[in-house]
Amino acid sequence: MKCCVCFQRRFLKECKEVGVSGNSLMLWLQSAFRLLFPRRCAVCDTTLQDGEEALCFRCNINLPRTYYHLEKDNEVDKMFWGKIPLVRATSYIFYQKGGDFRRILHLLKYSGHKDLGNTMGRMMAADIGRSGFFEGIDVIVPVPLHPAKLRQRGYNQSECLAKGISEVTGIPVDTATVKRRVHTSTQTRKSVYERWENVHDIFYVTDKAKFAGRHVLLVDDVLTTGATLTACADALADVENVRFSVLTLAVARG
Repeated sequence: MKCCVCFQRRFLKECKEVGVSGNSLMLWLQSAFRLLFPRRCAVCDTTLQDGEEALCFRCNINLPRTYYHLEKDNEVDKMFWGKIPLVRATSYIFYQKGGDFRRILHLLKYSGHKDLGNTMGRMMAADIGRSGFFEGIDVIVPVPLHPAKLRQRGYNQSECLAKGISEVTGIPVDTATVKRRVHTSTQTRKSVYERWENVHDIFYVTDKAKFAGRHVLLVDDVLTTGATLTACADALADVENVRFSVLTLAVARG
């Protein structure tokens, strides 16, 4: 590693001596890197062109967007009626088992592509933000992982999404106050009842006063029954005048 650093320094020094600017050198290095390691579309795996990020133009156009943020009392809203003090809720895209776009979630959750979460967070914030969805929101809280799960995966995919949203909206992200106390088993193959039982009382809050009178945006990757997000909100149930909005990257369909 030390030899590599020395080589890089010498290479940069020699480039300066022959009049190659730092910007030109950086562009050359980026082009060389992309030639050796081309960026791939998260859906169809084709090589991305300049100006494309995470998704190629075709897959971006065909992304199964829900547009629920434009619909009052939409299907995501209804999942939380009577369960939490909800302001608004939406999911960005539909997720369907066997569908091409499931690869986005697989890469994000199981293949270590944490940058994809940040990119998708920025993308959905830019699209949804035009509707005024983020107006009045004070803080973003990504659904936390248990420390053991976090060590295993190396990152929290919901936090990656939240940080991307924050970059576009300017709303701060709080990852320190809501914690997960139980390392639950996967929800994937559980029934509706089992999902609710699996997440009962699994979250706690270290400083409830921080959320008094605040509008909290809860962020998660996939919405199926709403059990996990409701359990997260329940940890703040006795906080005075707290309100919630919900945003997920995907919502299960069929």
